[in-house]
Amino acid sequence: MPYKIRAHVIVKGLVQGVFFRQNLYERAKARGLTGWIKNREDGSVEAVIEGPQGKVKELVEWCKKGPTASRVEDVKITYEAFQDEFSDFEIHY
Repeated sequence: MPYKIRAHVIVKGLVQGVFFRQNLYERAKARGLTGWIKNREDGSVEAVIEGPQGKVKELVEWCKKGPTASRVEDVKITYEAFQDEFSDFEIHY
């Protein structure tokens, strides 16, 4: 069984209104990852992603670029202990 991790990510820049949440959601679902993503009031996007280490890190790396229309300026990544608290990946509104 692959080693599982949890990543708490905050992405700043032009990341709202450019399908960042939707793109990350689809990529997480395709990889079988769990967690959530939401827009924050300050214009950033926040996500918690859980799953196999390689797949989580792959998605975190994608966050540094985002979809074509986005302009990522900063990414804060905190790796935490896997908690297995989610059954799916969701967009929070």
